[in-house]
Amino acid sequence: MKRMSLIVLSVAALTACGEKAQTLGTKNDATAYSGAANSFVEAGWTAGDKTSWEQQLRARGQYGQDDHSRAPK
Repeated sequence: MKRMSLIVLSVAALTACGEKAQTLGTKNDATAYSGAANSFVEAGWTAGDKTSWEQQLRARGQYGQDDHSRAPK
């Protein structure tokens, strides 16, 4: 009886240590340029338009968010 309970306890303890598979699932991310269609987007940018998105990123890089271009000389 003691031996049987020891075996059952051992099996229960070992199964508790097993690792389950860690799959990510099926999440489909949207593209960056698909964006949001609300009033908080930059004027001149159309949601879902890739060329418009690239133009806005280029403009942000050159005007206002590039510290090297704003630094005094």
